[in-house]
Amino acid sequence: MSEPITYRRFTNDDIAAAHALTVELKWPHRADDWRFVAQLGIGFVAEDASGVIGTALCWKFGADRASLGMVIVSPAQQGRGIGKKLMELVLKELGGRVTFLHATPAGQPLYEKLGFRAVGTLDQHQGAAFQPPLVSLPPGERLRPLGSSDTARLVELASQASGLDRGEVLPALLSCADGIALDRDGELVGFALFRRFGRGFAIGPVVAPGSADSSRAKALISHWLALNEGVFVRIDTPGESGLTEWLEQLGLPRVDTVVKMVRHAAPGGAANSTTHAANAAYATKAAGEDASCLQFGIINQAIC
Repeated sequence: MSEPITYRRFTNDDIAAAHALTVELKWPHRADDWRFVAQLGIGFVAEDASGVIGTALCWKFGADRASLGMVIVSPAQQGRGIGKKLMELVLKELGGRVTFLHATPAGQPLYEKLGFRAVGTLDQHQGAAFQPPLVSLPPGERLRPLGSSDTARLVELASQASGLDRGEVLPALLSCADGIALDRDGELVGFALFRRFGRGFAIGPVVAPGSADSSRAKALISHWLALNEGVFVRIDTPGESGLTEWLEQLGLPRVDTVVKMVRHAAPGGAANSTTHAANAAYATKAAGEDASCLQFGIINQAIC
């Protein structure tokens, strides 16, 4: 007979058990990576007499947006409806918020049954044997270190690029990440953060004005790669960003592609503005015109 399963809120005391689940599934997350996402969000666990056997977390952005992730069920316990129950608890917590997630092929059918639909893709690039080129910036633009007075502008740019309120997430990231700014005649117009994650380090978010050659985003990314040659680095880029071929040529192969999905967003409606605004901006970039702020690298696949 199967052990009875109970469900409850995720607490900081669950981080060690949650980390053990990711190790079992060969996910790269460290215990510190769990602490970071847990402190910013709300979650639930499934447990039986053996301990925690499943997790699901979510993050609220402003009044009407959210994301969810870290949906994990122990391989030995799969097929018992645990993942579906955890998702139902998270979705009840989020209510009618427009909610985003990144789905693996295994998870996509469940998410579709729960009302999510595909709106894009995300490419995961990683490696350590890269040779970043020197990328030229337009006249009047330069890279500079971030300053303590830049935080409000960083929040503004990150929120604009992602379509999600970054008022809480960005300050938390800045407490554990290094950053480089893109400056245009004294105005901060883009940035990229670099922090410990998983097997090495992660670049993201990467936010910059778009152009036909994506030179600003490439300059921001190349800055961190040039400082960390031989170090294991990961970056997750929206499929429509057009950076995949360039990153692979640098020595950061694409190792996975997941599907971006959304719930409670009417096709073409205002609630779906995050995706439609991004697609329109990338289209402007592809046409050879400068676009406003775009997200070329995300924070991570859970927080988006």
